[in-house]
Amino acid sequence: MKELLLVFLGGGIGSALRYLVSKSFTGWIHNPFPYSTFVVNVVGCFLIGIFLTLPEKFDWFTLEYRLFLATGICGGFTTFSTFSYENYALIKEGDYMYFVSYTILSFALGLAATFFGMYLIKKI
Repeated sequence: MKELLLVFLGGGIGSALRYLVSKSFTGWIHNPFPYSTFVVNVVGCFLIGIFLTLPEKFDWFTLEYRLFLATGICGGFTTFSTFSYENYALIKEGDYMYFVSYTILSFALGLAATFFGMYLIKKI
């Protein structure tokens, strides 16, 4: 039950943050490109890369932190972050055909942002 509550609270925070980002783009950019969605997807991918790599470096980063930050906040902020982590897992497992076909249908920048977040944590 505690784990569900952590995901629930993180998801609410992530959703509220996404709403605030969307509101911040309203009125000052006048073209059809969905900037706010693009920004939250790339930022979410970067953050999930960090949050899912932290346990490799720090013992204190427990399952509860991961559930709250990665599953909850990133999940509420953007669903694209989960897609990006799934691609990472496919590469790690050597499922390159699935990785290539999955990536071709999606945005490459989100994946790059995830790896960049992971790279930064590994360099600490």
